[in-house]
Amino acid sequence: MGAGRQARVSDTGAAALRALPSVDRLATILAREVLAQRRTELLEGGPAQADLLARARALLTPSLRRVVNATGVIVHTNLGRAPLPAAARAAADAAATGYANLELDLATGRRGSRHAHVEGLLCELTGAQAGMVVNNCAAATLLAAAALGGPGREVVVSRGQLIEIGGSFRMPDVVAQSGSTLVEVGTTNRTRLDDYCGALTQRTGAVLRAHRSNFRLEGFVTEPSVEELCGLGVPIIDDVGSGWLDDALLPGLEEEPAVRRSVRAGAALVLFSADKLLGGPQAGVIVGTRDAVERARRHPLARALRIDKLSLAALEATLGLYRDPELARREVPVLAMLAATQEELARRARGLVEGIGRAASVVAGSGRVGGGSLPMHELAGPVVALEPGPQGADALAAALRTGDPPVLARIAAGRVLLDPRTIADDEVGPTAAAARAALG
Repeated sequence: MGAGRQARVSDTGAAALRALPSVDRLATILAREVLAQRRTELLEGGPAQADLLARARALLTPSLRRVVNATGVIVHTNLGRAPLPAAARAAADAAATGYANLELDLATGRRGSRHAHVEGLLCELTGAQAGMVVNNCAAATLLAAAALGGPGREVVVSRGQLIEIGGSFRMPDVVAQSGSTLVEVGTTNRTRLDDYCGALTQRTGAVLRAHRSNFRLEGFVTEPSVEELCGLGVPIIDDVGSGWLDDALLPGLEEEPAVRRSVRAGAALVLFSADKLLGGPQAGVIVGTRDAVERARRHPLARALRIDKLSLAALEATLGLYRDPELARREVPVLAMLAATQEELARRARGLVEGIGRAASVVAGSGRVGGGSLPMHELAGPVVALEPGPQGADALAAALRTGDPPVLARIAAGRVLLDPRTIADDEVGPTAAAARAALG
């Protein structure tokens, strides 16, 4: 490094140091906030005693924090669903640092489309003619129904697929918000191809097929395949949910509908989440025929539901990993957790027990995929059981949850369980330390 550059770096660093607020100023601001809260509390008849230092520390702690997921639920909606691959984190950081060519074509200097950054990858990985992305899969479903249906048009749905997902998001309400008229066919457990045929009219905009992601119908059940629906001669919107690209990625997940299968069948629009089994950021992906995707892209709702630059950058990086399936299985945390061997899990479990001590032991257990994917599918493996002692399992789980780092566990048969499947290697030590502190 030259002397001139050293001087510039030194000058910049010195300026940044001078700009730091003084300790006294920071302490004064914090003290004013804590005391103002305490005065209000006392005037409203609050308790006579309060730990003001603890409140000061709480004010300095961000509300949104990293936590350790020891529940064994891989795609945990309450914990932010899929943890991002390292490449996706780096891409989001790069996009956040300064400006980005979000809607600029660098080759021509003209305005571009934010969808162009991922459309090529989406088409390559799914076999679709076109693709776009919105902010989540619920938004994708709404946009698809509005683009292919809308006022004066009908959307046909099986009664067995009029589902509700988290947050009271109901399929009939989505269709209504799109401006389309909902046409129900079949029954809860049996809908035949003839039921769809009898409902088709000149007003039919699309048939919507919705994956029952968070429950399963078994027994006396019938419904047409996506291939049979695509033979009806009307646009098919296939909401496959979790973003499972293909069964070839990992064995044992054949029950989850694959994106590539629906594209091959000829669905006009195939919708899925990016932050579930795909293992990327929150986003709703829409792939399908060129005409149908273009109709969705031109719809006024598309702007209101568009994805932001940080999520888009993370999604592009995540999709890039799937060009090499072996690399994706290694680098995408969701896939790595699904593919974890019993030896890997046992090694992490032993590390936890060694770090925690006599109150911990390794027992047989099972985790879940989560996120509305494969609701009945269990992931067998070793878990670490903590004996809670006199405080009880609920109190121990609460102590873990409010510790540093916060550790989210589950309770079974009076014991607190830590599942190594969802604990990263670099989290084993901190998790053991948090457990020791919680156990007292």
